[in-house]
Amino acid sequence: MKPSIAPLSHVDEAQQPRMVDVGGKPATRRTAQARARVLFPPEVATALRDAGYVTPKGAVLTVAQIAGVMGAKSTPQLIPLCHPLAIDKCDVAIRIEGDEALIDCIVSCEGRTGVEMEALTGACIAALTIYDMCKAMSHAIVIADIRLLAKSGGKSDVQVAA
Repeated sequence: MKPSIAPLSHVDEAQQPRMVDVGGKPATRRTAQARARVLFPPEVATALRDAGYVTPKGAVLTVAQIAGVMGAKSTPQLIPLCHPLAIDKCDVAIRIEGDEALIDCIVSCEGRTGVEMEALTGACIAALTIYDMCKAMSHAIVIADIRLLAKSGGKSDVQVAA
């Protein structure tokens, strides 16, 4: 049996875009975790390891981590129908596994709507920053598998297999 798909919440009866009214929803603790992967060509991964992940633009992983936090905080300026949220926590962790960087972004707040878009945006911006800081080495770097891993709070909790 196929899972049911909820109707789109960001369109009105005339199929026009709208911001969802969350005014009547209770404020609860909301948390979301998203992940993005950056795949380096083997020669780029080796060069980055040998350089301690520092390029002429700076410390790649540190700058990407800060950019991810800034991206999460800027989500409503980037995604038109997202609500501005008072984010309580944003952790961006980047770890290297073989020839790839795994970026996990965890965001939480006390609010009436979830923080999935903030976590996804944080992971994306961190990945884009890594690409930007390393593109002089190769344009064959790939950003892949941007996805939600978990969310809690609100109507439902979601846990996706990593």
